[in-house]
Amino acid sequence: MGDSTMGTGQAGRSAGRLFTDAHDALRGVVADGQTLAVGGFGLCGIPEALIAALRDSGVKGLTVISNNAGVDGFGLGQLLGTRQIRKMISSYVGENKEFERQFLAGELELEFNPQGTLAERLRAGGAGIPAFYTATGYGTVVAQGKETREFNGRMYVMETALTADVALVKAWKADPAGNLLFRKTARNFNPACAMAGKVCIAEVEEIVALGAIDPDQVHLPGIYVDRIVHNPHPEKRIEQRTVRQEVK
Repeated sequence: MGDSTMGTGQAGRSAGRLFTDAHDALRGVVADGQTLAVGGFGLCGIPEALIAALRDSGVKGLTVISNNAGVDGFGLGQLLGTRQIRKMISSYVGENKEFERQFLAGELELEFNPQGTLAERLRAGGAGIPAFYTATGYGTVVAQGKETREFNGRMYVMETALTADVALVKAWKADPAGNLLFRKTARNFNPACAMAGKVCIAEVEEIVALGAIDPDQVHLPGIYVDRIVHNPHPEKRIEQRTVRQEVK
């Protein structure tokens, strides 16, 4: 992996990975008609600065692999609002009215996946596994047009792996070599998306010195990460804020 901005040797690769601006991090990488894998679950762990920069880039005709499509006006919902997404490969889309409108109007293609199937399709893509069998979805619309096969008396559906031209992910910490540490549930789909992308750009809150992340604590090795953009103050919106009523 790698891109033309990286020099030779570890020091050159480390220096070439770091970007202070999301727009610069996307420059020369994203293009019309690409397939993108975007990390996050709802609004948790989404690369919000990279998504906003992708919107500003004006690239269009995109196929986006992501658990969901953000909400209206934030996250991937911004790209739906600007009509830059042609197709979504997703699991849950219930928080976005514009998504619903475009889909029902025939303006947006949708490839629905059970959530575990979507995760495994991404994992398989990153591992170089072309396809796998799962019992999930057999006998439903999910299995329509797909190969099925019986194993030990149970029917399974063959699902193909997912890969992407570009992966956009969000992490908590990164070192200059690209090793990533995710924060709690914000890890979600991010590692799988990163491994499935030919080029991976990671948005991180903190950049620490090389060696500051214990090897046993590395959630994603730097071999999968091509570019890093520093976003120390993410907005971190909450989809649905629920609080307990005050007891008087």
